[in-house]
Amino acid sequence: MRDVAVVGFAQAPAVRRTHGTTNGVEMLVPVLQEVLAGTGLSKGDIGFWCSGSSDYIAGRSFSFVAAVDAIGAVPPINESHVESDGAWALYEAWVKIQTGEVDTALVYGFGKSSAGKLRRTLTMQLDPYTVGPLWPDSISVAGLQARAGLDRGCWTAREMARVAARSRADARDNPMAQLKGEFDVDALLDEPYLADPLRKHDCAPITDGAAAVVLAAAGRAQEVCERPAWITGIAHRVDSANLGGRDLTTSPSTVAAARDAGLDTVDVAELHAPFTHQELLLRRELGLNGTTRINPSGGALCGNPMFAAGLIRIGEAARQVTEGHADRALAHATSGPALQQNLVCVMEGRD
Repeated sequence: MRDVAVVGFAQAPAVRRTHGTTNGVEMLVPVLQEVLAGTGLSKGDIGFWCSGSSDYIAGRSFSFVAAVDAIGAVPPINESHVESDGAWALYEAWVKIQTGEVDTALVYGFGKSSAGKLRRTLTMQLDPYTVGPLWPDSISVAGLQARAGLDRGCWTAREMARVAARSRADARDNPMAQLKGEFDVDALLDEPYLADPLRKHDCAPITDGAAAVVLAAAGRAQEVCERPAWITGIAHRVDSANLGGRDLTTSPSTVAAARDAGLDTVDVAELHAPFTHQELLLRRELGLNGTTRINPSGGALCGNPMFAAGLIRIGEAARQVTEGHADRALAHATSGPALQQNLVCVMEGRD
């Protein structure tokens, strides 16, 4: 296996709405420029490009092809795409480097969630025969999971509110976050329900955004980054799409991905949890104790650009390593309803 590291990361500000087309070009151009400038690489230095997005969110077929305009026509590129969060595009790029065909890769993810009715659009990922025709939106599905955990004693409403309060407080230092500030837990619990038992603070905001990550193999990585975030393990697994066919208060796919990624003690963890109860669930399933700092960026609860938020978790975790704030970091990404698909990436710094 080749040693591969994250050597660059950039993201667009997480905002409620952006102007421009739904193919992400307007968001991607400055992000790609920033990540290349930060590594000192040119477009010609990138051996492989891979993107993550969704035609359903963009409202057009092959929207990722139009997004390639952000890269430019010259020089010609070696490019691929996944219809999923950019974290899965990073996995493909990591595999591409493992083959020995390339030494560098640039991964990007983007989503203009404001283009339509996001929570209804996400219903399209549900079982088309038994669940889809009922048209439950994404918050209603998450509410089923939250209620199951509350009734079973896996978490409490106060613990959920504490997650929201801590996340927004941590996001004060993140200029890219959409929501930030100090919040009183008791005040949050007095708010009305959005979809019982979820209140507004329990749910990630609808967010437009994009992100890019540069990967490089050993030798090349040290040339462009003083302290690369070396990927020591990465894996992804999937649970049943049938909501009634699995225990929503557990996440076997997260456990399996963490095991296969070789998860051990980490200093910091960036968890892709669009709902407060999902952070509590992931912390338990991953065995994270009080010594691990959770989501210092504020996490998805403070800005959740669809199809970029998981990639951002990898970038933010890698930033903790490259800037010397952590020696070992965990990044987690999810896709699908109620934590159906999960990816775990473990990184470390080597002095």
